[in-house]
This record gives sequence, C-alpha cells and structure tokens, in this order.
Amino acid sequence: MEEEEDQQKVADLVKELVIRLLSTNQASDSRPTNPNSPDFQNSLRYAIRILSSRLTPSIAPDAAAIAESIKRRLATQGRSAEALTFADLYTKFTSKTGPGSVNNKWALIYLLKIMSEDRKAQLDTSVLLPNLAFAKSEDSKILQSRNVRDKGWSNGVLLVTKDPDNRRDIAFREFVNLIKEENEVSEEVLVRDVLYACQGVDGKYVKFDNNVDSYVLPDLIKIPRATRSMVHRLCELGWLFKNVIGYISQCMDRFPAEDVGTVGQAFCAALQDELSEYYKLLAVLEAQSSNPIPLVSESASSANYLSLRRLSVWLAEPMVKMRLMADLVDKCKVLRGGAMVGAIHLHGQHGDPLVHEFMMKLLQRVCSPLFEMVKRWVLEGELEDIFAEFFIVSQPVKAESLWREGYRLHTTMLPSFIPPSLAQRILRTGKSINFLRVCCEDRGWADAATEAATATGTAARRGGFGYGETDALESLVDEAAKRIDKHLLDVMYKRYKFKEHCLAIKRYLLLGQGDFVQYLLDIVGPDLSEPANTISSFKLAGLLESAVRSSNAQYDDSDILDRLRVKMMPHESGDRGWDVFSLEYDARVPLDTVFTESVMARYLRIFNFLWKLKRVEHALIGAWKTMKPNCITSHSLTKLQHVVKLQLVSTLRRCQVIWVEMNHFVSNLQYYIMFEVLEVSWSNFLNEMEIAKDLDDLLAAHEKYLDSIVEKSLLGKRSQSLCKSLSVIFDLILRFRSHADRLYEGIHELQTRIMESSLSSRDQNKSRKQLNSRSADPGSWIADGRKALTQSAGEFLQSMGQDLDVIAKEYSSLQEEFISQFPVQQHVDLKFLFFRLDYNEFYGRLCP
Repeated sequence: MEEEEDQQKVADLVKELVIRLLSTNQASDSRPTNPNSPDFQNSLRYAIRILSSRLTPSIAPDAAAIAESIKRRLATQGRSAEALTFADLYTKFTSKTGPGSVNNKWALIYLLKIMSEDRKAQLDTSVLLPNLAFAKSEDSKILQSRNVRDKGWSNGVLLVTKDPDNRRDIAFREFVNLIKEENEVSEEVLVRDVLYACQGVDGKYVKFDNNVDSYVLPDLIKIPRATRSMVHRLCELGWLFKNVIGYISQCMDRFPAEDVGTVGQAFCAALQDELSEYYKLLAVLEAQSSNPIPLVSESASSANYLSLRRLSVWLAEPMVKMRLMADLVDKCKVLRGGAMVGAIHLHGQHGDPLVHEFMMKLLQRVCSPLFEMVKRWVLEGELEDIFAEFFIVSQPVKAESLWREGYRLHTTMLPSFIPPSLAQRILRTGKSINFLRVCCEDRGWADAATEAATATGTAARRGGFGYGETDALESLVDEAAKRIDKHLLDVMYKRYKFKEHCLAIKRYLLLGQGDFVQYLLDIVGPDLSEPANTISSFKLAGLLESAVRSSNAQYDDSDILDRLRVKMMPHESGDRGWDVFSLEYDARVPLDTVFTESVMARYLRIFNFLWKLKRVEHALIGAWKTMKPNCITSHSLTKLQHVVKLQLVSTLRRCQVIWVEMNHFVSNLQYYIMFEVLEVSWSNFLNEMEIAKDLDDLLAAHEKYLDSIVEKSLLGKRSQSLCKSLSVIFDLILRFRSHADRLYEGIHELQTRIMESSLSSRDQNKSRKQLNSRSADPGSWIADGRKALTQSAGEFLQSMGQDLDVIAKEYSSLQEEFISQFPVQQHVDLKFLFFRLDYNEFYGRLCP
C-alpha cells in the first residue's frame, strides 16, 4: 500500500513538472494548461520515456564540464545575460548540501541540457532522442491503465527496475531500422570500400577522382555527415599508398638509371619491406570485414567484426608510417646518393619513439651502399661510383695534378651526419692511396690499410658499417689515415729524397751556394752582356757545367745535378743576356706534386730578383777592382796642371763616395735577403717538415715557406712599390758601374798619353842638343802637345764629374724615396731591413 502511494506521488510530481514547463513556454497565454490537451499528453509521454530509459550517457559524469558547455553555448548564441543567470543558478544549486539536496547533480544538469537541445530541434516527440525513442504504438500502451500492476506501470509511470516486455530491445531494433532508413549504404560495404582504397583500388562507392586527387564518395549517396568524414579520413591512407607505390614502381622501371642509383634502389627496397607488413595487416582486416557488424543490442564481443571506428583504430599506426613514407618519397624524388641519405636523416630527428624507430630501420638499409663506398675508398682507394652518388668525385688529370685536382668533395652529396672534418679525412685517405699507387708506384699502402682494418675490427665485419655507427667509421678512417699518411711521407723523404731536393733548390735557384754563384757570374758575365738573340743556350749550359765542376757543387748527388739546367726566358729585341738568363730545376713525378708549374714560376721570380742583386753586387766588386789602383794612377798624373789635378782628385773622390753608398745599400740588402729571409724561412720549413703528418701538411709547410720568402723579399703584393723602386736603384747602380769604368778607362788612357808624351819629349831634347837647336819655349810643339793634353783631360774630367753628380743626385733621391716607404709597410721583418739601411737615421732626417 505504501509502495503504491510512492508511485502515485512520483506520477503526480512528473505531471506537475510538465505542467509548469508548459506554463513557462505559454506565458503569453493567460489560459492554464489543460491536462487533457494533446500537447500535454505528448510532453508527458516524452518525459516518461526519458525517465524510464536504462541507457547511460556517453560522457563522463562531470557536472562542472556540462555547466561550462552550457554557458559557452549560450554565450556563442549571443545570450550573455542568460549565460550569467545560468551561472548564478548553477552556483546556488551546487552549494546546497544536506537533507533535501540532490546528490547526483551532474545527471540532473545533463537531463536538462538534453531536453533543451531536443526542444530546439523542433521535431516530433517520436523522434526526439532516437536512441531512447519508443514506437508510438508502445507509447499508447504505456499510458493504458490495463493490468497496471502486472506490467509494472503505476499511474502512467514505468517502473525502471522491471522490463517484462523487453521494451529496451524493441527500442534498439527500432533504432537500427531508423539508421537503415537514413543510410543508403550499409557500414559493411563502406568498410570494404575503405579497405580497397587502402590498397589503391576503387570500391563500389569509394572511387579515386583524378580531378581532386583524392578518394571520394558521391554526394548523391545518403549517409550521415560524420560517416562521410570518417570515410574520407580513412581513405587518406589509400592516397598516401598510391604515392608510395607509384614512386617505387617508377624507380624500379627506370633502374639502373643514373637518377635512381644504388641508394635509391635501397630506399625502394626498404619501402617495399614496410609495405609487406602493411599488406599483412590489410589481409587480417579483410578477413574481419567479412563478419557482420552486430546490432547495438548485441554484445560487442560476440563476434570479430570490423566497423569504421574499429578500422580507424587499426589504421592509426599504419597511417603515421605511410604519411612519413609519402613525405620521404616527395622529398627524395629529385635527390640521389648522399643527398637522399641526408634528407632521410633529417626526418629521423624526431621525438616520437614510433617514428624514430621506423626511421632508424629505414636508414640502416638506405645508408648501406654509401658506407660500403666509404669503406672501399679508405681501405683500397677504389671509387666505383657509377651513378655519381658518393660525396667524393674524381676527374681525369695528369699525374702531377692528381693530388691537387684529381679528387674533390661534392658537398651537396655529403650527408649531414658526416662532419666536414671527417669528410676531409676520408677524402685525403683515399687520395693518399691513389697517389702512392699512381705517382709513387708503391704497394706498401696495402699493408697499412690491412693493419688499420685489423686494429678497428673492420676485417671481421661482414656487413660493414651501418647508420648510427659514425664513431666506428671515424675510428677506421683515423687509423687508416694515420698509417697510410705515415707511409706516404716515408716514401717521399726516403725514396724520393724530398728534403735533399728542397735543399738543392735553395742552393742553386735561391743562390745559396756562394762559390758556385760567384764562379758562374764570372764566366757567364761576358756572354750575358751581349744581346740576348746572339747568345747560345748550349754554350751557357757548358758554362753552367764548368761552374759546377769548379765549385763544391761537384760533390752533390748526380741526380740533383742532372736536374739543374739553364733556361732562356722569352725576350724581345734590345734585351741583354742578363735579362733572359735563369736556372731551372726539373722536379719529376712525384716531386712535381709539390713543385708544380706555378710553384716553379714563383721560384723563378725569386731567382731573377736574387740574380739581379748578385749581378749588382758583382758590378760593384768589378768597379772596386778598377778603382783599387787609384793611388798609382793619381801619382802618374802629377805632371798635369794643378787645376787639372784638383779636378781629377775631386772626380775620383766623388766616384768613391758614390760607390761606398751603393755598396753599403747592396751589402745590407743582400745580408737581409740571404740570412734574415732565406735562412730563417728555411729553418722554419725544416721544423714544419718534422711535424707534418700528411702530404697536405707538407704542401702547406712548403707553401708557407715560399710565401715567407716572397713577402720578405719585397716581391709580395703589399711591397710592389718597394720592388719597383728597388729595380730602379739596381739599374742606376749598373749605370754607375759603366760610368766608373769609363772614368778609369779615360784616366788610364790619359796616363798612357802622358807617358808617351814624356818619352817623346826626352827623345826630342836629345836631338836638339845634338843639333844645337834652339831651346823649347812655350810656343814650341812640345808645349803645345802638353797644353792640348791638359785641355782634353780637363774636359773629360769635367764631363765625368757632371755625370757622377747627376748619378749621385738621382741615387740620393731614389734612396730617400725607397727608405720613406718602410714606415707604412705592414710586414714586421721589413723593419729590420729599414734599421740596417738607416741605422744612423741619416735618411730619416732627410725624409719629410
């Protein structure tokens, strides 16, 4: 009896709630709600269906989240005032606790939210909440009062603890029928079409459209928007698959084309392996797709079926991999070799463990051909790069250019995981092997390479190196480079005597062998004073051989002496032999790798400068030999008039002063060049040869040695003005030598004429005494002869004095100009030359 009262009370409360809700919606109508009206009966039936439903909502029981959703929806609809009112009511509602308060607050808020959304749909109450809808015929039965207690109804309210007529199953079946009516295509068919699309094949409804480059469902097919969106999202996998499989097919069809190469082939093979796993998954999914999808009322675990939602879960991981493969394919279409490996490596730098593991596995396969090339290059010097994929390229050159131009790095083919320093060591190691094999005709490098492979355990490796083993690769390269470079330097020093040849060039081309140079100047000087086009190269070669045999050079190695030759440079009309004579040194293979044509041209330039300096020194020494008997010469001229004698002494003193100044300049310049430039640079070169670890270090040391000589010898770009001024000074000194020779030749001729005049005078005096002729007077022919001789001597000395004054003035001007340029020179060693030339600051006081 008490139970019936409670049920009646619940029914009355539901009716009261419906009446109040309807009264709120009809506030403009003053008439009260009629309980017998159709609107009231439909609303009551709808409320009873909701209250009697056993379905649970699909969201988590979070009251705050539901309230926030309601407020957001009201705000977006422009109902801000209602959103604030709702927020205030929700705060009051949740703050009430204790007896009489609602415990399950979120359920009540959710119920109100669903009712509000269904009312806005403005649909018939029979289709509101389709997952809870009952048939209209059943609704009428619910309200019928027949056998109320037997059926579990009390006053129109369904007891939620009883369902004797399986009304829940009836609702599910009607829901399924409703879905079938709304969908023209069943989900099983869509699942199969999606699986076809994932294999690049058109299905019954899902087909590939070339215009939009995507799989599409015709718009005429009636399916829910959510289902259409899911099908489109799943078919993206098929689009990615078509791109990947298309790239693989295209590459395989074109192989062995150059733009595919071995790395591209390995990349395609790795993609094929990944697609094999993908095919296995699709086979499992196709087997599951043959099972029917159970109804909503059936147990989900009753059969191994495949729905669109389940398919999206299955294809989540393949979608990530396929998207990554498609991205790689797109990036690698125009790449090959090392560039392709570098691009794939950049995609491997990912934080996702799935992506990282996938890329590591892929790179292991792709990098295999590249690492095999590296291994063969550093251990055997072999470069079998048919498809131009390696980051080292070769080009056909002569043997002397093999080291410098035969091989180079192709930076665009260098993968980013190989540092440039390691790439340079790889390049040099293989280049050293080829240099030993081709230029040195040596096979000792093979033992060094075998020792390096054994030391690093490479000889025991069957598969070689792989991606991620950069440390092992670097260890192999370092060991191979250390042993092969050491063997190469030993061959250069011991077998080909590199140090001895460098010393020979210093002694002969840089004029370091003093007795040889002095004797050569003495014997070739007369010939070189002749016009260049009249000089015989064969005669000069014989004179060179004579200079060698007459000096300590004769004790040098015969191989070195055979390389020393005379070279006549191209000349024009008017050139003298001094201008075109030079020495050359024949550096044969493999020494010509160091002493290249450009290097020997620089040596020739230095030789020409030093040769001219030696020539100027030799000219001054010759002038001194001429001036040395000055006292004897002046003593024999005492019979000249006093004025002429004073003029003679003044001219000779002037000539000696100029010679002293020039000799001071040349001596100090030569000392600076020979000792502070050549010897210091040679000493530094020897030290750097001792610490050189490879041929590149040796080349760099020699280049530094040569640059040091050029810069310190005033032949560099920064000293061009000094070099020009020095050349003018040298020409002036040579001109002075010719004037000095002419002066002393004239004095010697004057002396001869005076002696002849004296002898003639004695003979005439004897004759006159014998004939008792008249005495000689100033007007006699003897007096007239002495007078003419004195006048001729005076004119000659005056002319020579004027010439010497001009030379002295010009030399002083050139010297001052030359000295004035030193303070602005940047090379520090030139300060020592400046100090030696102007040790007493004489020129510094003259310069402004």
